[in-house]
Amino acid sequence: MVEFTHIQDDKAQMVDISGKGDMVREAVAAGKIFLRPATLSAIREGTVVKGNVLATARVAATLSVKNTPNLIPMCHSIPISAIAVDFVEGDGFIEATVRVKSTGKTGVEMEALVGVSVALLTVWDMVKSAEKDPDGQYPVTCIQEIRVLEKRKST
Repeated sequence: MVEFTHIQDDKAQMVDISGKGDMVREAVAAGKIFLRPATLSAIREGTVVKGNVLATARVAATLSVKNTPNLIPMCHSIPISAIAVDFVEGDGFIEATVRVKSTGKTGVEMEALVGVSVALLTVWDMVKSAEKDPDGQYPVTCIQEIRVLEKRKST
């Protein structure tokens, strides 16, 4: 068991970005959800009981990107110019990729990471009945490798 030392932090605050200039900023994040072969087939064939898994996950990712400042306390509200959500099936997994673009004073990597996380959680929610074993556990299902693939800014 890991023990954590209590850290007192009375200085939590948003970073002042008022001195920064507006720039075009873009970030791409990705992550994977590992699923049973039968679940992947059901997603591919459109036979999941809850409906179209990837379409629902795409909408969930888009909504979560736009709501990132409501979920992560020190994130700035920024104007979102574009969101692209893509899914690729791999060997035993689905990889979600979220690209976010903005023109503003701060980056969009947190928005991309939140989008990927919520997309993958939505997939899990929609297929959880198919993923459970007889004891109600998830021996195969896991989310891994959520990361920023790219971050760019330009004038």
